Amino acid sequence: MTQNTPLSPLPPLFPRPAHPFQDAPHRVLSAAQLRARGVSAAQTSAQCLPGGPWQPLLPGVYLLHAGPPSGQERLHGALLYAGRPPASSRRTPPAPSDDGFGEAMVTGLAALALHGFASAPGLEALHRVDVLVPRTRRLRSTRYVEVVRAAALPPPVRLAGVPVAPVERALADAVAGAGDAADVRRLLTEAVRAGHCEPGAVVRELSAAKVLGRPAVVGAVDALLAEGRAAAEGRLYAMVREHGLPEPLWNVELRLPGGPELGGVDAYWPDLAVAVELDTRAPRFGAPEPERRGGNRGAGRTEDPQWSAYAAKRERLERLGITVVHLTPRKLREATEQQATVVRTALMAAGDQEPAAYVMVLPR
Repeated sequence: MTQNTPLSPLPPLFPRPAHPFQDAPHRVLSAAQLRARGVSAAQTSAQCLPGGPWQPLLPGVYLLHAGPPSGQERLHGALLYAGRPPASSRRTPPAPSDDGFGEAMVTGLAALALHGFASAPGLEALHRVDVLVPRTRRLRSTRYVEVVRAAALPPPVRLAGVPVAPVERALADAVAGAGDAADVRRLLTEAVRAGHCEPGAVVRELSAAKVLGRPAVVGAVDALLAEGRAAAEGRLYAMVREHGLPEPLWNVELRLPGGPELGGVDAYWPDLAVAVELDTRAPRFGAPEPERRGGNRGAGRTEDPQWSAYAAKRERLERLGITVVHLTPRKLREATEQQATVVRTALMAAGDQEPAAYVMVLPR
């Protein structure tokens, strides 16, 4: 009986290039990066012929394998496309350490997915990748890449090896491209509930993006501010208990006997006449933030009636001998121990002050 001889494997239609690409992130490289590795334009074109081992992913960006790209590969490809240098400087080969992303950064839903948002689709499910670039770049949106321009780019954060816009900016760009009110509400609510950012920073970015007046956004912003208020109150409760501060009266209204209301405070120690008030006002644009006022309680009053009303209430209480400690949600989130020290110091100092006027304390 004649024994069958095993067939030798057929040679590939296109031989693999002799240049190693193990360092290519997710097997995606730009034309400039290929040239820097010694691959000519003619060789690249040959590898991308029908049936070849490579394929063009975006203009000037190549996928170094057959088959569909992964979500990460689409992400890297979008950044390589948006980050390529202007035509005038493309003759200069990129440095070996250059990732090819330039000033471009991921924004929108893709950025939120990288920030860990459960309400954002995963990278594999995204049909579009938003990429933020300087306004001066002459670059068009193409295929799955949506180019978003900004006069001033925010400092990016590095996630999964790529530059990503901060949460506030990514949210604004995602909302600008969304049409469903329920989706917008879920994104904004998660941003605050999961502790990604403060409501004021989000609303400022939404205002800068000129989307606050959209029907899908109006109700969502109200929910965002309410969520931010609840989160800040929760952190205040936790701060008092975890740092051993005496238990105050929570959420009370102060009033002079037989006189007018003095206003509400978030926490009040009646025996020491110390009150804590959280600044969870809706932001007013053009007015400076409280943290940037340099301690001047009168600063910004003409720009911000809410701040003016708050400052007037605080001055009334302090004239009556009540110490008012002003806390912001951001400080409570980022420097809880420091804020607990501020409150403890106010409570300890109250014993050395003149007795405060008697005020009535009512539930708010």
